[in-house]
Formats: sequence, C-alpha cells, structure tokens
Amino acid sequence: MEELSASWNEIDNKEEVFEEIMITYGQELLHLVFSYVRNQAIAEELTQDIFIKVYYSLNKYKGKSSLRTWLWRIAINRCKDYLKSWYAKNVVKVDDEFLFGIDRNENVEEEILQKEEEQLLIQAVMNLPIVYREIIFLFYFEELSINEISSILKINENTIKTRLRRAKHLLKKIGDEEKWKNI
Repeated sequence: MEELSASWNEIDNKEEVFEEIMITYGQELLHLVFSYVRNQAIAEELTQDIFIKVYYSLNKYKGKSSLRTWLWRIAINRCKDYLKSWYAKNVVKVDDEFLFGIDRNENVEEEILQKEEEQLLIQAVMNLPIVYREIIFLFYFEELSINEISSILKINENTIKTRLRRAKHLLKKIGDEEKWKNI
C-alpha cells in the first residue's frame, strides 16, 4: 500500500486499493475521530467524509510521509474543522454508551471492576483539554512514537513530551493516585 507514492493515476484497480486502505485504517481512524468528537454517530459520519476526501486526494499523496501519517493529518484537520463549527459548539451531546463501551451482559465481578477502572480512565482522558487528549490518544491508544506524533500534529517533539507529561499529571490529579500511577 505504501507504493501509492508511485502515481495514483497509473493504478488500474483504484477501488481495490482504496478498499484495502479503508479496511486497514478504518477502525483506527474511527477511534481517532471519536477521541476528538466524543460521539459515535458524528465520528462515523466524519470518518466517511475523511475517506471521501482521501479518495479524491490520493493523487496528491507524494509519499513524503507514511500513508498512515498522511491519513491521520487529514483526519485531525477535519476533526478540528468540525470542532470549530457552529453545530459542534451548539448541538452535539456525548453518547456515553459508546464512550465507555458498556457491555450489559458482563456478570463476572473482576471483569466488571476492570471495566469500571477502564471507564474512569476513558472518562478522565475524554475530559482533558483537546491538546492533551490528542497526545494521550495517539501515544497510548494508537501507540505512535513521539516522532510520529510530531509529524502528524506538526508540533515539535519537545512540545509533545511536555504535553504528555502535563496530561499524565492532570490524569493523576483527577483520579486516585494509586489507580493512575502506572500510566
């Protein structure tokens, strides 16, 4: 797939290649978008919009960065545009069931306690300001390196490290010191 830098216009099976991109990156992209908008329906809609934009922009992909980094940059820009919109500021509510991944059929006490801790952590992360939330999401959930995050967000590595430290500090303040100290 990284061979897309050749030329999108020369590829005969564009639909197959694009479908492979959607299959490979779709779920990760949806999680990234959700980390910004905090609403399942909006995240799904924006992810579709992002893939449409990607499809029409693939001929502009030069291969200077990885395809994943290029996709994440498009997605983050689209999410930030959405968050600035009137609709996002005045209409949207958070869908708690998607946010916390509630599974109503869990009966085992240990699993329930684990889910509660995960929910607290997710809630704490989702309540962070966006500049910290995006760093935590990309670093811990997407497991990107500081260098990759710097490339995606177009922020220098020292700023990324500082924001990561501050985000962890804020999470520790929010929760019980023992619960979050392993972050």
